[in-house]
Amino acid sequence: MKPSLILFLLSCLLAAETISAQQVDKYASQRQMMIEEIASDASRLVKYIDKDSVSDRVMQSMATVPRHLFIPPEMRDEAYENRPLPIGYGQTISQPYIVALMTDLLQPQPDHKVLEIGTGSGYQAAVLSGLVKEVYSIEIIDKLGLTAKRVLKQLGYDNVSTRIADGYDGWPEHAQFDSIIVTAGISHIPPPLVKQLKNGGTMVIPVGTRFQTQQLTLVKKDLNGAITTKQILPVIFVPFTGGH
Repeated sequence: MKPSLILFLLSCLLAAETISAQQVDKYASQRQMMIEEIASDASRLVKYIDKDSVSDRVMQSMATVPRHLFIPPEMRDEAYENRPLPIGYGQTISQPYIVALMTDLLQPQPDHKVLEIGTGSGYQAAVLSGLVKEVYSIEIIDKLGLTAKRVLKQLGYDNVSTRIADGYDGWPEHAQFDSIIVTAGISHIPPPLVKQLKNGGTMVIPVGTRFQTQQLTLVKKDLNGAITTKQILPVIFVPFTGGH
């Protein structure tokens, strides 16, 4: 091979590596800006959540997960804006602050087993993956669920198990769960999910319909199995679908 050709190929390789590094840096910078916006939102909403910050563990996970890889390629430059984005099939990836808040409300621990209803793009499951031992995630839209499964596997989130099913009935084969997170609005708290929540466990769920204000609701089951609920703040989620 001629020396001039070798030099040309090396220059192309170096240019490609530079572009790749610039892309990584760009997303890293955008991700950091997203984290700063989440912190700002948390401080402004202290009256709703009784605290002025999201836990360091949750923020670290949010700062690590590549949100741009969980949305359609044509929207990746918008991936770290603090707002929901469409992911197809009438579904959205939630606003980063809401993802952080819901995750924080679960108080995830390294030995926890979590059930997620509404896999969507897989982003919420990825955020949880680094915080807990096991994540079980259910999606009713098969194409979304299969895409999320592939992306999660490619990115190495090996402690996330996914399933295509109606999430209303939960995943009884793997109950009891330390916590349950529901990412679609529903008019009531599904009894099967309450049953599958461990005593001492926590559920976060948006309660309401698309025609009325949904309330992000914190559900607690005490050590004796008694249930208490607390409305956290008004939210807008896509509606829960299924045979219920």
